[in-house]
Amino acid sequence: MPSDSAEAVDSAPAVEKEEEQAEEQEPVPSESEQVKAQFKQRELRLILRQCDRVLLLDFNRLAMGDWPDDYTLATARRNRDLWLFGAFAAAVVFVSGLTGFVPAWVAGTGFGAFMIILMLGIPAVRRIYTSSPSYLDVIMKRQRLLREARAYAAHLEGNEGLIWQCARMADFNVALKNTRFSSLLRLSERRILPRHLTRREHVRLYLIYLLEAEKAYARVQAAFFEGNRRAIDQGWQGVAAEPEPRA
Repeated sequence: MPSDSAEAVDSAPAVEKEEEQAEEQEPVPSESEQVKAQFKQRELRLILRQCDRVLLLDFNRLAMGDWPDDYTLATARRNRDLWLFGAFAAAVVFVSGLTGFVPAWVAGTGFGAFMIILMLGIPAVRRIYTSSPSYLDVIMKRQRLLREARAYAAHLEGNEGLIWQCARMADFNVALKNTRFSSLLRLSERRILPRHLTRREHVRLYLIYLLEAEKAYARVQAAFFEGNRRAIDQGWQGVAAEPEPRA
């Protein structure tokens, strides 16, 4: 038993010496690596501050899910054309009676039909016999949705041009480099993007870019916090920092 204790005491310094040698063999981060990490963290922090408005994205306001489709528009246009044709035919019959081409009773019937057709076109009366929207209703709804989408895009873009700044995140999501977004990026850089969203296709393309930018933002955020964790592990207090407050 005493011999076992002596062997344990003799082996302790050897174990400590091996641990010291292992620590000495671990690579010590150089100052240049610390400077590089600090520069990278500053860049990521700036991206997070400039692009944080993508987190305000409301999908439904730009998706315009209740947009009247082309079939609804075509049906409303056909009903409008039939209404106009009926009113025109009744007016022709009435005018023909005034000139003597048709009997007076036919002209009176034409006048009555003309007035009834006109009344059927009044919105309050129209809602009584049909629930389908009129052509004017469809057009006005489309214009309203586009107007609301442009106003919301202007809110997201702000004074700096949101998606133009988000182009810096392309290294974290290659989809942002797609050439179909090039026109949107140029308009955003010139701070005139919202006014050029004049069609639903333009708004949908803008929405797609923002969804891809959301993915890139999450990856930038993950890279930033990973850089923070590594800096803390290395003891680089000047590198580790919290994201800058939102503007």
